[in-house]
Amino acid sequence: MVENLELTPMRIQLILALAAAPLWAQTLSQGERDFAMSSLHASRKMFLDAISGLSEAQWKFKPAPDRWSIAEIAEHVVLAGDLKPVQDMLKSPAVERGKVDSKQDARWLEKMADRTHKAKAPAPMLPQGRWKTPEATAAEFRQRYDRIIRYVETTRDPLRSHVAGSGENAYDAYQRILMLAGHVQRHVAQIEEVKADPKYPK
Repeated sequence: MVENLELTPMRIQLILALAAAPLWAQTLSQGERDFAMSSLHASRKMFLDAISGLSEAQWKFKPAPDRWSIAEIAEHVVLAGDLKPVQDMLKSPAVERGKVDSKQDARWLEKMADRTHKAKAPAPMLPQGRWKTPEATAAEFRQRYDRIIRYVETTRDPLRSHVAGSGENAYDAYQRILMLAGHVQRHVAQIEEVKADPKYPK
């Protein structure tokens, strides 16, 4: 049965509203969505593989008193895997799409993953022993990180139209999501450094 396509007042209003919406307020392209999904899934696997099968001694081993154990690194990763920074950006006024160079997407991912640039974790993301085992930590990570993946997979939010920072350090909400994946990669590299320590339990 063919649907009645009569232009009712409600349909006319909807068409006018869509026509009036600026192009720069549109949602992600399929290519952008695919790149973010690929980055998130890859970092998810890297992290879960890195903390799988560890003994209690390996989990709690600290290379030095002032360095984190794998347990502490993993807890920090879980705490940082949150959509709140992205959601906060979406509350800011929208700007013209293209205000931030989309060619820098991969650079933001790599910049966050680069451990040659040191950063201090904010107090809410410091480890306090919230999850006692690799299994419990992995379960919490999956729950939180999968929420991010589902968001990227389905969102219609205009992520490219909300920007933080300025100048060369400006990034949009889409790039902030890529930073979440880069942050996981950064700390997987840190976990591998702990495992490479000569005193790491066998």
